[in-house]
Amino acid sequence: MLLVAGTFLLAGVVKGVIGLGLPTVSLALLSVALNLPTAMALLLVPSFFANLWQSAVGGNAKVILARLWPFLLMATATVWVGVMALTRLNPSLLTALLGMLLVTYSVVNLGGIRLAIPARHEVWAGPLTGLVNGVLTGMTGSFVVPGVMFLQAIGLSRDVLIQAMGMLFMASTVALGLALQQSKILNAEQAILSIGAVLPAIVGMVAGQALRRRLSEQRFRTMFFVALLLLGAYIIANAVRTFK
Repeated sequence: MLLVAGTFLLAGVVKGVIGLGLPTVSLALLSVALNLPTAMALLLVPSFFANLWQSAVGGNAKVILARLWPFLLMATATVWVGVMALTRLNPSLLTALLGMLLVTYSVVNLGGIRLAIPARHEVWAGPLTGLVNGVLTGMTGSFVVPGVMFLQAIGLSRDVLIQAMGMLFMASTVALGLALQQSKILNAEQAILSIGAVLPAIVGMVAGQALRRRLSEQRFRTMFFVALLLLGAYIIANAVRTFK
């Protein structure tokens, strides 16, 4: 309980300071301390509540759905495919895949890499990216690669981008929860712990928002992605070491 509470407190601080990172930080740390399926189950309720507000605020929901519904639909509908793979593939292999996604996410952000997808290509790039994102979500619990990169690449304004990411994360969380429960990976004890993790996550977010006024957000972002890069590399190395 202390491990889970401490993890979500830290993840909440990160989200409070830079506006993202709660599912990513909690998933990365819990997958090291426990195991990947348990980490995925524990992040469900805090992730849902953290992104519920983000997905609802902004007044752009209709515009986002009208433009991005094929991407969001595929990203949600294919999560169960990834969860099927989660129940069949070697856990060390999937943990290493999570580490690779964290390293990729960190390198893209640290390097300032920004892709550009012309509007005429969204008709096929959206559903394809959503499909890949959904499968990877089901396999690893990570929502961000390549979905966030797609949203950044299509030229959304800052406010629309933030709300669109919230909608992606919330829908993915719901789909992941349903798929984990259907596959009997999510049990009652994990559900209770996940509900209990909401409070430390909120406390962390409030503390992070207070820290934001004292810290350089850009410097904190850099520190966050460097730490995430190192953690992802450690997850890969540890998974390879334990591979059977």
